[in-house]
Amino acid sequence: MSGTTELTLGDLGERGIQEKVFQPRYGLTEGFGDDSAFLAEVKSPAELVATTDSCPTPLVNLLGEPDLYHAGWLLATINLSDLAAAGAEPLGLVVNYTLPKATTVREFERLLEGVDACCRAHGTKVAGGDIRDGAAMQLTATAIGRCAPGSRLGRSGALAGDRLLLVGSPGYLWAAALLATGQATLPERDRDEVWHRACRPTAQLKAGRRLATTGLAHAAMDVSDGLFATVRTLCEANGLGAAITEDFELDAPVASVAEQSGLTPFALAQTWGDWGLVVVIRPGDVDQVKKTLREEGIAAQEIGELTTDGQLTSGPENEPWQGIAQERFSATSWHGGELSTLITEVLGDGRNPRVHGTGNAVYGS
Repeated sequence: MSGTTELTLGDLGERGIQEKVFQPRYGLTEGFGDDSAFLAEVKSPAELVATTDSCPTPLVNLLGEPDLYHAGWLLATINLSDLAAAGAEPLGLVVNYTLPKATTVREFERLLEGVDACCRAHGTKVAGGDIRDGAAMQLTATAIGRCAPGSRLGRSGALAGDRLLLVGSPGYLWAAALLATGQATLPERDRDEVWHRACRPTAQLKAGRRLATTGLAHAAMDVSDGLFATVRTLCEANGLGAAITEDFELDAPVASVAEQSGLTPFALAQTWGDWGLVVVIRPGDVDQVKKTLREEGIAAQEIGELTTDGQLTSGPENEPWQGIAQERFSATSWHGGELSTLITEVLGDGRNPRVHGTGNAVYGS
């Protein structure tokens, strides 16, 4: 090979990938190379939970960042966020990569670095997986976690009058998109912070575990498809409706982007891509939950109340909430395209973005 040609996965072959890439990275992991991954010894009693999800191209790639590190980070976040919604402690991640033979070894290593870095940040690890060649890149993972007996959170368990809390700081991904398309500007330090948060979404594992083990949360779901889809699903699971406030709080840089772009905080907060949690809290526990999470450095805000009428409304006049809903296999499922068009579809007119299907081609559920 010439000195200017990068080594590809096709050059190495499966055995070479195992020896040159996986062994140096994962060779000390117990069970590495076995037919089944070793996750951890589970002390009885404990409840095991599992989730699996795929990760197509992250939106940040459209914002001028082709580094596969971000796809790796996102792949881990997507799966760990589902564990957070269960109130689980992660035991490990099992990954499955389909990659073109022309993928360079360096590109593949950046993908692995993103997965590993996200796992470390969330207190877990890659325990095993599989790799194969294919015409298009496909990234999938399965996350395994454990819950204290009787503490596992699901989507049911809510009552009329319960409050909905949004855990996490919304709006960063789409603030980055607005900055990238020149619809807002920020000082360099704030712009860098928005970009960093957009590229490194965090699963709310600590919050989920804390609220589950203390019994303060009675149901939960992660915000993978936008706030509207999340609240609607929780309501359907419990036979309830919801009255949502439009008085949302955004972190200062994100609030500035919203204002400059002519958007309400509510419009930016209900987008997808920041991997928060919506948790159901009894009315008398709201202040305690906020205090508990604040002590952990975790943002949380009350966003509405569950109702008996089965309707979804928003704002002081309780108007019908025409929110953002992503659906797989819909006619308008998004698989790439013009960024400015996507921004218009997602953010709409700034108050009531239309219901549409952009699919989960960017952030899976």
